[in-house]
Amino acid sequence: MTEPRKRPVRRRVGPGRPEGPSDLRDRILDAAERKFGTLGFEGASLRDIAGEVGVTQALVNYYFHSKQNLFEEAYTRRAELIGQDRLRRLEALRARETPPTLPELIEAFIAGIMALRGSPAGRAFIRLQARLNIETGRTALRLRRDSYDRSSHAYVQEIRRCVPGLTEAQAYTRFVLMVGAYLYAVSDTNRLNELSDESGTVVGGADLMAETVAFLTGGFEAVSRPSQPARKPSPARSRAAPRLVGG
Repeated sequence: MTEPRKRPVRRRVGPGRPEGPSDLRDRILDAAERKFGTLGFEGASLRDIAGEVGVTQALVNYYFHSKQNLFEEAYTRRAELIGQDRLRRLEALRARETPPTLPELIEAFIAGIMALRGSPAGRAFIRLQARLNIETGRTALRLRRDSYDRSSHAYVQEIRRCVPGLTEAQAYTRFVLMVGAYLYAVSDTNRLNELSDESGTVVGGADLMAETVAFLTGGFEAVSRPSQPARKPSPARSRAAPRLVGG
């Protein structure tokens, strides 16, 4: 997948501002990506980020003006590329003589994130992405919507073509479940290596892609059980003390 574009060089325009060729802005974004991905928005401070780069907090503020702006730019510089990459892959599949299959659609959708596992910077973004996906605040929703909604809607429509019996509600529900499953699988927080090491089997790389695609394909193709109407408790049962079930 295409790496984030480098920002234009900043030159001195006033006291205390950077001069000459510099990748300082991108280094700050890289550090922010790592810190926000590890500690979250609240846990990471501008002082921590500046210290990791070896600059002053004032210089970070010069480039980004606020912690909020820094967080948003650290996220969107890769997220937007992922969304664009998904659309390019989808268009390539649509351009063929034969329509794409469900496994091909799933692989095209998750390929960009899977590729990020190959570098420390990529894994830092995956952690940041996983954190943002469980946030419910207005900013998190807007960032995800702006970066991914266009590609997500396009893939859902193609998935419904591959699974004709799937209603729109089912398609979006399973799509969200897919996002949660593959993000956990590729993040550093999963227990895959821990569990597989115990059994003497290590799964990764192409194996992980193949297993993830197979699992998600089965999820979309699964036949839903009709919902059962809730039973009314009998008078005797309703008077009994509730049973506690352990998790």
